[in-house]
Amino acid sequence: MADGGHVDLRSDTVTRPSPAMRRAMADAEVGDDLFGDDPTVIRLQEQAAALTGRQAALYLPTGTLCNQIAMRALAGPGRVVVCEETAHVGTHELISSAMLSSITFRTVAGRSGLVTAAQVAAALEPVPYDPAVVGLVTVENTHQVGGGTVLPAGALAEIAAACAARGVPLYLDGARIFNACAVTGTTVAQYAAQASAMMFCLSKGLGAPIGSVLAGDAAFIEEAVRLKILFGAGWRQAGIMAAAGLIALADGPGRLAEDHANARRLAEGIAEILPGHIDLDAVQTNIVFVDVAGTGQPLDAWAAGLAGEGVLVTIVAGKIRMLTHLDVSAADVDTAVAAWRRVAAAFGLVPTAPAR
Repeated sequence: MADGGHVDLRSDTVTRPSPAMRRAMADAEVGDDLFGDDPTVIRLQEQAAALTGRQAALYLPTGTLCNQIAMRALAGPGRVVVCEETAHVGTHELISSAMLSSITFRTVAGRSGLVTAAQVAAALEPVPYDPAVVGLVTVENTHQVGGGTVLPAGALAEIAAACAARGVPLYLDGARIFNACAVTGTTVAQYAAQASAMMFCLSKGLGAPIGSVLAGDAAFIEEAVRLKILFGAGWRQAGIMAAAGLIALADGPGRLAEDHANARRLAEGIAEILPGHIDLDAVQTNIVFVDVAGTGQPLDAWAAGLAGEGVLVTIVAGKIRMLTHLDVSAADVDTAVAAWRRVAAAFGLVPTAPAR
């Protein structure tokens, strides 16, 4: 539970660094990362490269920066990037892509955020006399707006084959790839092997306070380093943050199943209060969406009511979104479910809630 007695379900990015992370950050051996001599950053990058099975890796401040560098390097200015219609790169990063790299998107309507190889192949079909050239396909796994849905490795391999048939690179936005691995039993390296390059976040389910990692072959990472500086991310003693990232890599993946169990507990509890407003089949990882349409109350009223009861949520894609994470316990989930019941009761949707 977050400070102040709130159950913070806004994102899995709100986690606080553990005592072990804070000690590692305080004791971190550092250098100047712009000059490439921060030993802790180098160690994190080497471990990330080994984990993904790629030749090299690059530590960066955010997942968005990873994506922007990758799209610039793999697609290039004036090219089209194929993505699912609710993917992070084509929605939240749409303007960034246009400003930084003159990239536009061709979107595909997926099911719960997931696209098929046939859909990708169709999007890659050339159109006579059309100057638009597809330079890249991106896949998000897990897919956030889809509800944390997982793309199996076999499906990704089929998409990779469709890309290879057209000579188009494939990029994996694996911000929450460790959540996908926890569900499927697939390793990060097995997923990474299907793509030209990939990224993953240290600051989401793994619990680090900051940072993401971009991985690929040596030539790609060499260009990514150049773009990192071009885009203004030539930071200095980054080993202070990388030290927490090393602990996140070591300790974070093994506990994600707990977050998934808590998300299921949360979803089932709310489903009892508001039947038909949660797709339980879509709750595969640590993300829960509640569609409050038809309750007679607007989204912001639900969010405000829950905040008044000590539960923080966000509004995404026209629904209430909640994420479980390492700072949310099973007891916190029960607290959140009780808050949902009280708010629903205040709206006249269920009998008066039990006393606190």
